[in-house]
Amino acid sequence: MTTPPSPAADGADATGPARPLVRPATAADLEAVAAIFAPYVRTTAVTFDEEPPTATQWADRLADLVSRGLPFLVAELDGAVVGYAYAGPWRPKAAYRHTVESTIYLDPRAQGRGVGTRLLAALLDALGLAGVRQVVAVVADDPAAAGSIPLHRRLGFAPAGTLHDVGFKHGRWVSTVLMQRTLH
Repeated sequence: MTTPPSPAADGADATGPARPLVRPATAADLEAVAAIFAPYVRTTAVTFDEEPPTATQWADRLADLVSRGLPFLVAELDGAVVGYAYAGPWRPKAAYRHTVESTIYLDPRAQGRGVGTRLLAALLDALGLAGVRQVVAVVADDPAAAGSIPLHRRLGFAPAGTLHDVGFKHGRWVSTVLMQRTLH
């Protein structure tokens, strides 16, 4: 009897296309991470950032998360980074220390190929190992985020509320849906 590959395993199997390799991000991945994120910043309201982070800002974010013991993961297909996910503190007050906000972005060419599911599942596993209790996802009400709520639901997140018209981007008000998952 053979053991099936883990969700984070790389390589193709007899049932379908290559599976993404999910691994911790390194400084060498940040150029690809920036290239994935920048179009979302420039053309959508999926993120409320209005300028793409610089290479230095990405490096600072990676270093900060690593110093906190929080994961920053990337997904690769055929050797190319096609997505990333990380979690940072939910709020700065000490009582929130066991709660994080998750972030996940995919290259549009990787959407619908199981990359997001494998990447978010790996992030949740890593967060559980880090002792995190609650994970919050803040999903913008934007057509480019249409797959995000179903993705989070598949992985056990439940809607926790809507913040109406809290962001203004590209000439319109944007609401956000809060989704939450308890890890332990």
